[in-house]
Amino acid sequence: MCYTEGKIMSNTFDIALESLTGAASSENHENPSAAPDGAAGKSFYIETFGCQMNAHDSEKVAGVLLARGYRPVSSAAQADVMLYNTCSIREKAAQKVFSRLGEWRGEKEKIIGVLGCVAQQEGEEIFERAPWVRLVCGSASYRKLPALIDELESGGRRVTGLDLDTDETFETEITRRDNPIRAYLTIIEGCDYACSYCVVPRTRGPERSRPSEAVLSEAHRLAEAGYSEIQLLGQTVNSYRDPSPRGMNFVALLRAVAAIDGIRRVRFTTSHPNDFTREIVEAIDDTPEICEHVHLPVQSGSTRVLRAMRRTYTRDEYLEKISWIKAARRPISITSDIIVGFPGETEAEFDETIGLLDTVGYDGVFSFIYSSRPNTTAASMPGAIPEREKSRRLAFLQEHQRQIQTARNAALVGSTQEVLVDSRHAARGQWSGRASSNRVVNFVSQQENLLGEYTHVRIERSGPNSLVGEHATDSNGRPPWNSK
Repeated sequence: MCYTEGKIMSNTFDIALESLTGAASSENHENPSAAPDGAAGKSFYIETFGCQMNAHDSEKVAGVLLARGYRPVSSAAQADVMLYNTCSIREKAAQKVFSRLGEWRGEKEKIIGVLGCVAQQEGEEIFERAPWVRLVCGSASYRKLPALIDELESGGRRVTGLDLDTDETFETEITRRDNPIRAYLTIIEGCDYACSYCVVPRTRGPERSRPSEAVLSEAHRLAEAGYSEIQLLGQTVNSYRDPSPRGMNFVALLRAVAAIDGIRRVRFTTSHPNDFTREIVEAIDDTPEICEHVHLPVQSGSTRVLRAMRRTYTRDEYLEKISWIKAARRPISITSDIIVGFPGETEAEFDETIGLLDTVGYDGVFSFIYSSRPNTTAASMPGAIPEREKSRRLAFLQEHQRQIQTARNAALVGSTQEVLVDSRHAARGQWSGRASSNRVVNFVSQQENLLGEYTHVRIERSGPNSLVGEHATDSNGRPPWNSK
């Protein structure tokens, strides 16, 4: 996994409330198994911190609870079981979790649980810092959740699932979906890379790919349930290796998902540059259903810093992969992750990163100050950069990238973009959605309900973070790409 795997966020996973067009749904409609006596009438609430992988893990954990007869509620105060699915990529994310736990100090009636990366990283020390916590379970042990819940329901005081030595993936009979328009689909868990700043191999375990048959069966169920956009997930999604006799690689699986009837868009994140091949670009070029967007984290523009980060590629090798994307027939947008202020990063090396922004011309960048994490080799590296200097570098980089994005988006004024509409901003009188390039497009329309629809929008103006336009025509076909 990369440092950010997209933007770190806090998201309340509230499947009790209606989302967009209606109540949240499962990709299959099998009835949950009969509730154990201990679960009868009990309720749960999950708050999620972090990336898309965490958000989807929460959907699957919710499925485990639903299958046991638990019911979702709309607030933590109403819940018998309160779970925090956590992120430890940055120090502030971990601190936020412990702040949340502090709100339940002395709680005796609820089952309070910590899941995910902080659970794996801190382990049983969580019980010492927050004695009212009763469940600590890392993501590599989610398959054990039913047994752990059994133990709590039988009167157990504290239970843990902290096993990293596994070749199993987290498979669920029911996955509760809180977005009726887009669906996540995990194809690989864990990470075999050893980036010097990253805790993921120690919190999510080694790489474990799901059998292609399981992935494709789930994708078929999603299509049958009405999902037309699927996002394939993994800490290093393009490292996928089919463990079944079919032996599909990532590109073959990507094409197979895109070929399923009813699937109109396929996205994937996060790619590792080491496993990014020409074949991925060819698949995007050849397959209209695969979106025109690649998120390819670079982390630094300096080869020396990349070596210190143990990123397994040089600046030039990364730029060669960018050249493949830029040579594609379709206009593929490129986004990335960047860390500033890594130990020992000189001003000249930071300037190399700024120069990389200009060379690539990214359509978006998630940039962060280096945050020292426990049990990583970077934590003991010499040459720590003062916080003030890290903040200065981050601000400079973000402003520079803002100018690049402003120019790149302005070039799209006058084009027509196909947009999957996912929200309505009543105060602004606008609909909003995403183009195949993953750009946010806001637009006006006289139609009353466009949620979940694919529609064409003519772009009239732009800003650094979004495009603005007017509803053109409904999309009844599948244009291979958008152009002026």
